[in-house]
Amino acid sequence: MSENNGTKILLAFIAGAAVGAAIGYFLNSDKKDEILTDLKEGASKLKKDIEENINKAKEVVDNFRKVDIDLTPENPE
Repeated sequence: MSENNGTKILLAFIAGAAVGAAIGYFLNSDKKDEILTDLKEGASKLKKDIEENINKAKEVVDNFRKVDIDLTPENPE
């Protein structure tokens, strides 16, 4: 069990180092401005999508609140 955890930690460390190296490489490259612009646009779109989905979820919850139906099972005594 300990070996398995050690392997997972090592793989996570290697993956993190690889991601960090890739980010460092691209941020020091000539395409840095293009990459940052793409990341900002993607983050902006993601934020907009999340806000739209939150608003849709709020509408669904409000619609359920408007429905006045007793969904509890009847317990004949």
